Amino acid sequence: MHTQHLYSYVCVIDQFLILIHHIPRSCFCFFQSVKVKMAPAPTRIGLAGLAVMGQNLALNIAEKGFPISVYNRTTSKVDETVERAQREGNLPLYGFHDPEAFVNSIQKPRVVIMLVKAGAPVDQTIKTLSAYLEEGDCIIDGGNEWYENTERREKAMAEKGLLYLGMGVSGGEEGARNGPSMMPGGSFEAYKNIEDILLKVAAQVPDSGPCVTYIGEGGSGNFVKMVHNGIEYGDMQLISEAYDVLKSVGKLSNEELHEVFTEWNKGELQSFLIEITADIFGIKDDKADGYLVDKVLDKTGMKGTGKWTVQQAAELSIAAPTIASSLDSRFLSGLKDERVAAAEVFKAGGVGDILSDETVDKKKLIDDVRQALYASKICSYAQGMNLIRAKSIEMGWGLTLGELARIWKGGCIIRAIFLDRIKQAYDRNADLASLLVDPEFAKEMIERQAAWRRVVCVAINSGVSTPGMSSSLAYFDTYRRDRLPANLVQAQRDYFGAHTYQRTDMPGDFHTEWFKIAQQSKI
Repeated sequence: MHTQHLYSYVCVIDQFLILIHHIPRSCFCFFQSVKVKMAPAPTRIGLAGLAVMGQNLALNIAEKGFPISVYNRTTSKVDETVERAQREGNLPLYGFHDPEAFVNSIQKPRVVIMLVKAGAPVDQTIKTLSAYLEEGDCIIDGGNEWYENTERREKAMAEKGLLYLGMGVSGGEEGARNGPSMMPGGSFEAYKNIEDILLKVAAQVPDSGPCVTYIGEGGSGNFVKMVHNGIEYGDMQLISEAYDVLKSVGKLSNEELHEVFTEWNKGELQSFLIEITADIFGIKDDKADGYLVDKVLDKTGMKGTGKWTVQQAAELSIAAPTIASSLDSRFLSGLKDERVAAAEVFKAGGVGDILSDETVDKKKLIDDVRQALYASKICSYAQGMNLIRAKSIEMGWGLTLGELARIWKGGCIIRAIFLDRIKQAYDRNADLASLLVDPEFAKEMIERQAAWRRVVCVAINSGVSTPGMSSSLAYFDTYRRDRLPANLVQAQRDYFGAHTYQRTDMPGDFHTEWFKIAQQSKI
C-alpha cells in the first residue's frame, strides 16, 4: 500500500477512536506513533502553531519540496492542515497530536518554527517542545514578538545547548502561503541550518532575489519587523487621509476612487496597499445596497507593534511623527460613541458645516493628493529607517538599511516600487543621514511640496483631519530649516530650571539669571 494512503487510513482510525471515547489515551498515543513511522523518512523541519499564518507557511514549505511535521495544541487544527495539504497537491506534510512524536519525527539537528501568540504562549510552547529537543536543535519564533523577549529566550536556550531565532514574517495569509518577506535575527548558526528553506519559501523578486536575509544578532529580526509594522501604520493612515480628502472635499464616488487608486498603482505609488485600496472601492455589499467600504465601522484595531515602534522612537529620541500620528488616529477612531456625541455638540455650535458646496477641480485635487501622499510616504519611511539605524548603533547589530529595503520589495505588506529606490539611496551612501537628503528624493520633495501644502491647507479649511500628511509636512519643514525656535524653548528651560544653554557665537554652557534681570528691568 502507498505510504500516503496508509497514513490517511491511520488518520481516519485516529479520529474514530476519539469520537467513540472507548479507547484509553495510551492507545491513542500509540496510533500517533504509528503516524510518524508511516512517514517516508524524518521530515526536514517542524512547525508548531497552526492558526492562519502557521497553516499557510507550513503549506508553503511543503509545496517547495521540504517534508514538514506540524503540531498544534488544539488537535483539530492539525487535522485541518493535513487535509488542506492533501487537497492542495498531496503535499509532504505530516500532522501530530503529541509533541514528543512531533519532535522525534524531524531530522537532526532539528529545526522547529513556532507561530503562536506573542508573550506567555511562546514561553509555554518553548517549554513543551524543549523537553524533547537535543543539543544543537533550533527553535524559531515567527511571530510579532517584543525584541527583548527574543534576546532573553535566546540566552535561556543557549544554556540548554539549543539555538534560537526570532524571525519577523510579513505578508499576511497570502504572503505566508505564496511567499512572505522574512526577517530572521539571532543565532547565525541557526540561520544557516534553515537558510536553504527560507531562500525558497520567501517571496521572489526577479531583479533582487528572495525577500529574506540574515538580519543580525539578538532581537534584531523582531525589531526590524516591528518598525516595518510601524511604517505600515503610517502608510495606511496616509492612504486613508488621501481617501478622506478626495471623498469629503472632492466628492469622489467609490467608482471614481476605484479608478483613481487603480491609476495610481501604475505609477510612483505602485504598492500592495494602493492595490488593495483600489480593490476595496470596487467591492459591492453582498448584504445590502451600495459599496461594502461604506458599511465598515470607522474603528481601527491594532495588535501592539505600532505602539512599540512609537515607544522605541521616544526612547531613542528619534522623531517619528507620521507613525505616531497614525497611532493617535487609531486611538481616536476607537472613541466612536464619544465622536458621535461630539459631532452633535459642535454641529450645534456651527462647526459641523465647514465643508463647502463649492465646485472643486477634481483633476487638480487628485493630482495634488497624489503628490502629497508620495511626499508624506517618504517621510514615514525616513522615520522608520532612522529608528532602525539608531537601534542598530545602540545594540551593535550592524544592520544594513539598503538590504532591509531589498527584502521589503516583495511579499510584505509595505512592498512598493519605490523601495528599490530607497535601496539605491543607501547603496549610494550607507551613512545617509536621512532619505530626505538623498539627492533624488530631495529633488522629488521639492517638486511636490507646493501640492502637498495645498492639500493640507484645503483639508484644514474644510475641517478634514489629515494628521499624517500634516505631521509629515511639519517634519519636512522642521528638518529643512537651519534655524528653529528651539532657542526660545531652551531659554525658558534655563529661566525656570537653570538647565543652561549653549550660544551660537562662542563655545561652552551658560546660565543666565533671567528672573533677576527681568525684575530689575521692571523697577
